[in-house]
Amino acid sequence: MRNRIPGYLMVIILLLTLVQCAKKGMPEGGPKDEDPPEFIRANPENYTTNFNKKEIRIFFDEYIKLNNPQQQVIISPPMSPRPAILPLGTARRDVQIEIFDTLEENTTYTINFGKSIIDNNEGNPLNYFKYVFSTGDYIDSLEVSGTVEDAYLKKPADFISVFLYEVDSTFSDSVVYQQTPRYVTYTRDSTNNFQLENLKAGTYKMVAITDNNDNYLFNPATEKIGFVENHITIPTDSTFEITLFKEELEFEVQRPKQLKGQQILFGYEGVTDLDSVRIALLNPKPDDFSSRIVKDRKTDSLYYWYEPQLETDSLYFEVISPKSRDTLIARISEMERDSLNVSVTPSGNIGFDQEVIFRANTPLVEKNDSFISIMNQDSIAIPFSTELDLLENELRVSFEKEESSKYSVMALPGTVVDMFAATNDTLTQRVSTKAFSEFGNLTFRLQNVEQYPIIVQLTDLKGEVILEKYSTGESVVSFGNVNPGEYFMRIIYDRNENNKWDTGNYLKKIKPEQIEYFPDTLDIRANWDTNELFILE
Repeated sequence: MRNRIPGYLMVIILLLTLVQCAKKGMPEGGPKDEDPPEFIRANPENYTTNFNKKEIRIFFDEYIKLNNPQQQVIISPPMSPRPAILPLGTARRDVQIEIFDTLEENTTYTINFGKSIIDNNEGNPLNYFKYVFSTGDYIDSLEVSGTVEDAYLKKPADFISVFLYEVDSTFSDSVVYQQTPRYVTYTRDSTNNFQLENLKAGTYKMVAITDNNDNYLFNPATEKIGFVENHITIPTDSTFEITLFKEELEFEVQRPKQLKGQQILFGYEGVTDLDSVRIALLNPKPDDFSSRIVKDRKTDSLYYWYEPQLETDSLYFEVISPKSRDTLIARISEMERDSLNVSVTPSGNIGFDQEVIFRANTPLVEKNDSFISIMNQDSIAIPFSTELDLLENELRVSFEKEESSKYSVMALPGTVVDMFAATNDTLTQRVSTKAFSEFGNLTFRLQNVEQYPIIVQLTDLKGEVILEKYSTGESVVSFGNVNPGEYFMRIIYDRNENNKWDTGNYLKKIKPEQIEYFPDTLDIRANWDTNELFILE
């Protein structure tokens, strides 16, 4: 009698055979699809005149998705409310636009999709496809173009909004705060170029805004603005350059609140000389009453400290600045007051021009240099000088340093005293300097300087100032002992000679002080001297 193969083994053998056959016949796939979607047709057709529909359908040759449509899709003139645009998150072969706004008569509308239309499989974008229609008998076809720069940074942010406002009998410069513009576009991709298309002839005001909340209005507290000084007339062969800047807001103090015992927080916005700000307590005060103002190091806040504790549930203040006077109230409850705590920076390495800083969390009122000592690695005392900064609430200690050296800074109890008569514990900080060979040196020879004085700044790639020098006529500027790394270098024309860069003001038609950047990124290497020629434009 023959041995029969069990049924389950027959099933396994059959499955293995099928898998092998499938492997032999599996296709390896063709070349990667790198083609963008293609526009087929639209309903109504693109460039339709006498448009009166509430829905638009735009069809493509394959499944598409919309990538970041809120940022990429520009509708000019803006519609309010904004149309609903599909697809959102799903793939389909068409874009559907549902219009809710009542469209203006005899107006050309442009819906520019930027790079938002991508194919579903590979994400290939259909660049700058636009749908245009007119509610009148013809399509407006005029154009204007230009560039946007940042007054302070080497490169502006992406997607800067550029607006045109129609100049008519009702126009005023304040429209940027109150009305949506007639025409809208963005700077393209990572470039700073812009182009406004399908415009009608006329006179316009041109501005650029970092429209962070996409509401087509200028918010000076959070956004930058730039403007073309004179009105522009279209048609024109001119191209326009717009420089963005952040306005300095007028100083405005916010309602105070109790932070801890005998400590009131005053938030503020805007810019002013904080040394000139006065906070006066209006409540009845004992003869031994004292107060201090301390600035927060990280936020736009002032701390008002007072001694002794007052038996009240409300404190009334008058805040006086050079341009304002406000009366404010803070509710008070029983809270524990902070005790003195002093920190020391830096630790580890210290720069040759860097200070040792003692920072306190309660207001300092007194320093005693005789309780401070600085010793080098040979236990030799090093001379020093100190400065007590009351607004910043810190004691700064300066001393000469040598390369490859170690120093021990000691502060005995009584070095600093706060307004509550508390003093520091013993503090010891050890710091050391690097060898000169671990740094690089940079020298610039300046050519075609338009006028002096100038501020020469070395910044990191984010625009933060690392080193700075002021020149009243010198054409050669050097920075020594620079940490290795990549830097930008810029020249500020200090036209009002106040030793700082001054921004602009839109309503006052004030442009920011001019800054010119060295075109290349500087690569500073250890133990290397870098010499550059900066030919200013």
